[in-house]
Amino acid sequence: MEYTQISTSEAPAAIGPYNQAIRYGQFIYTSGQIPLDPASGEMVGDDVQTQTHRVLQNLQAVLKAAGGSLNSVIKTTVFLTQMSNFQAMNEVYATYFGDNAPARSTVAVVELPKKALVEIECVALAQD
Repeated sequence: MEYTQISTSEAPAAIGPYNQAIRYGQFIYTSGQIPLDPASGEMVGDDVQTQTHRVLQNLQAVLKAAGGSLNSVIKTTVFLTQMSNFQAMNEVYATYFGDNAPARSTVAVVELPKKALVEIECVALAQD
């Protein structure tokens, strides 16, 4: 199977020694996305809903560059710094996935890079 490193300027550049995503055959494995604006590299929003929108927009861009989309996501992992933000995050998340939501795990963590409130990673199938 072919192993391809995925990179797009439509999502924030990696802030460490990792790739935005790896495509291995038909599988796409994204790195966790935090709410950074791709153009400025700055954090977007100070509430979990605004940040969740940006995170999912970043994931859309990475998936598109890899030949996938949110419709091809089969599993997500959501990291929250406060589980009390679960409902607010979930409301935004549902607008992106709706009835075709993938499998998901949501975990609370002590801290995320750049003090983000939410980070999401996913596994998807390429559509091409």
